Amino acid sequence: MQKRYLAIITALFVALTLYIERGAIIVKVLPSALDNIMAAQPFAKLPDGLHISLCGAGGPMPSTNRSGPCVAVIAGEQLFIVDAGTNGARNLGRMGINQGKIEALFLTHFHSDHIDGLGEMAMLRWVADNNSSPLPVYGPEGVTEVVAGFNQAYARDAVHRTDHHGTLVAPPSGAGMSPKSYALPKGADAVTVYASDHIKIEMIAANHFPITPAVAYKFTYKDRSLLISGDTVKSPIIEKHSAGVDLLVHEALSTKLVLLMEESAARTGNPLRERIFNDIHDYHTTPVEAAEIARDANVSHLLYYHIVPPLIAPGMEVIWLEGVDDVFSDTTLGQDGTSISLPANSNEIIHQSSML
Repeated sequence: MQKRYLAIITALFVALTLYIERGAIIVKVLPSALDNIMAAQPFAKLPDGLHISLCGAGGPMPSTNRSGPCVAVIAGEQLFIVDAGTNGARNLGRMGINQGKIEALFLTHFHSDHIDGLGEMAMLRWVADNNSSPLPVYGPEGVTEVVAGFNQAYARDAVHRTDHHGTLVAPPSGAGMSPKSYALPKGADAVTVYASDHIKIEMIAANHFPITPAVAYKFTYKDRSLLISGDTVKSPIIEKHSAGVDLLVHEALSTKLVLLMEESAARTGNPLRERIFNDIHDYHTTPVEAAEIARDANVSHLLYYHIVPPLIAPGMEVIWLEGVDDVFSDTTLGQDGTSISLPANSNEIIHQSSML
């Protein structure tokens, strides 16, 4: 019994000592930890191919593990971003992805949850790798006005950063963004908006009425392909261009869960929220409808993103996914950090460990 008490007292003494000396201990181990973080290149060992990471898997409502819409696509050695929702730029940093390497950014439409992180994304891309030219931002008509607004809003910040850090870190010519505007593709046509080094990126009309224009993007690299839907109802055009893709990244909204939120707003006397929840039923795709597209288009894997509403309570994921497995079983419910690789010259679909 005495030995047991002695062991307990010794353990308590060691724990107390570690607690008291925690500052000194951190000072000793922190440099090594920081070196590992600074040197980390999580994508350096990826095979040649097409890779995707969700830097934001949620929608406009706050969620602890699903930030505003943001998708990182790595094609070969080039990094592209689709949409720039809240926290997207910071999540890239948390995932070890150098924002300074962003080749271009593509906007699906101009709802605030898809563009509100645009200024920060451009700023971090500029100073993270002393870029000397603005970030190219591709999008449908309207992108010029959006980019101009953010450039104006961040103009003073750009001056401050060059004044503070100098032209080596923040060359003035690299501040801000440069718009690349394209007319909405007609009918079911696809328009190639970017092509280089085995990479082709196509813009496709989506249906997010009354929000127009709205588009999807299809990425093809060598023999691998993926399509990112943006916000849309179930669309035969999206289904057409998803035919045979390795990965379909599709938005979805659970009407059952949103209806429960609408009813709650009505019971608690909140007519504004009741109206908002009622308004969003009919311009998104349900999880089952997205699964139907994946099945009918012979897609290899379906990754859900732009998850609405936020899944904040135990059991909500089960409700959100009701009926999906009966239609199409090769699915992933995305969250921030979800990453999937499509190696070139193969049919492999590799689920990487979460980057967050």
